[in-house]
Order: sequence, then structure tokens, then C-alpha cells
Amino acid sequence: MEESEKYRDIPADALARLDRTSDRYVFTSDLSVNEFVLVDDAGFEPLGLVMGSSIYHIGYQAAQWSQNQEMTVLSQAMYNARELAMTRMEEEADALKADGVIGVRLEVKHAEWGQHLAEFIAIGTAVRSKDGASHRTIKDKPFTSDLSGQDFWTLMKTGWRPVSLVMGSCVYHIAHQSMMATLRQVGQNRELTVYTQGLYDARELAMERMQSEGAELRAAGIVGVHLHENHHQWGAHVVEFFAVGTSVVKFGPSSLQAPGLVLPLNDPIGWGG
Repeated sequence: MEESEKYRDIPADALARLDRTSDRYVFTSDLSVNEFVLVDDAGFEPLGLVMGSSIYHIGYQAAQWSQNQEMTVLSQAMYNARELAMTRMEEEADALKADGVIGVRLEVKHAEWGQHLAEFIAIGTAVRSKDGASHRTIKDKPFTSDLSGQDFWTLMKTGWRPVSLVMGSCVYHIAHQSMMATLRQVGQNRELTVYTQGLYDARELAMERMQSEGAELRAAGIVGVHLHENHHQWGAHVVEFFAVGTSVVKFGPSSLQAPGLVLPLNDPIGWGG
């Protein structure tokens, strides 16, 4: 397959920026200095900042006023748009011949030129193993991780490695209470079971979908899990729960040394007597 066909979704300017054979090529990275040093110590070199974008029209779905229910049209839209952004970021990493992408950030920005339009962005630093070992997934894609450089170093030193950023999304309509139900609870302490069950179900669906992605990639577990809650522009009773984390697998024994006591040489508190 021709390179132009393989990377047809990548803009020409991006391909030029990622061309490591060019005389103008220098690596780019959003890693801090400390992260850069630790990633290098973990055995990886940064190749370049990679990104993917998808501007997506999010459809409409009506919900029953008094019923808890998943908004499946919206759930699918939010997942597909993020997946498109992630895939394009991975394509840029492939163009750099990278083993993986670390420090991945997923952002959603609502466009001002349309109420139902949003831009989904994935961005991270592509890296390559300095010893030539492959760290790609079972689907032959670069590994992805939202861990910081410090956490990535710690993970690798303890014999674990990232497999992929995994995610699950659930957009859910929380039922409205009737006027009589609202009046009956005035001045009382009581659980609002409809709200409790709706939010519980929505979180569970998001978590279950994230876990299924990890299992599909044969990961042993998922670390650094975050569960985000956002209403976006849908109103108070429609909420998205978005679960995301880094799936990991064990690849070797730990080489992390136990911490020890270190005393400063200038002895500022007089421990030297």
C-alpha cells in the first residue's frame, strides 16, 4: 500500500511535520522536563507530538419525561467521535514508526457555529523503544496511555507496560419527578431512588464498556481510571458518564529499588552532632 493511501486521513502538512527524513525534522513533545528524563530512563525516546481530530454532528433523541433510560443515539455518537480522533492520532504515530503514545489527552470542545456540533481531540507524545523491542497491541497498533511520564516510568520499572487507552461512554436521561412526588418530600429526609438508580445504572454501563475494551485487548487490568460526568449542552436531566483508563499487562519482574533514607550533606538540622 502506498504511503499516501495508508495515511489518507492525515493532512499533508502533518505528514510533512512527521517526516523524520527531512532536514527540518526535530522531535516535539508536551512532556515536562521531568517526564522527558524519566521516559528516557524507562528506555523510550520521544518522536513527536501526535494528534487526531473529529468534528462530529451529534444527533437528537427524545426521552420519556418520567423514565430513566440510556440515550443510545447520543452514547454511540460520543463514542464514535472519540474513536475517530484516537484512530487518527494512532495513524500519526504509525507514520513516525512509533511503538506507542503516552500522556494522551482526550478533549471535547463544543463548536460555536452549531448547537449540535463538537470537536473531539486526541493528543499525546509518540515514543519508540530504544532497544528495538515491540510494544504494540495484539491488533498491531501503537500502545496508548494517559499516564504521566512519572507514572509511565514507575509502571515500566515494576514489570508492567501499557496496552491501550480504553474507554466507555453512556449518555443517560434521568427521569423527572412529578409535581405530587416533589410536594410529598418537602421538609423530609428521604432518598430519591429514581435519581439514585439512574445515575448508578449509567455509571455501571460506562465502566462495563471500558472493562470490555480491556478484555478484548487481553489486558490484565486497568489503572488510572477516571470517571467523568458532563451535561455538555443537553440540559440538566441528560448526562454523559465517560470512563477512561490505561489497560496494562505484566511483561517481566520488577526492577524498582526499595526507597532508602537519604541525609543531606550540609546537615541543616544538626543530625551530625
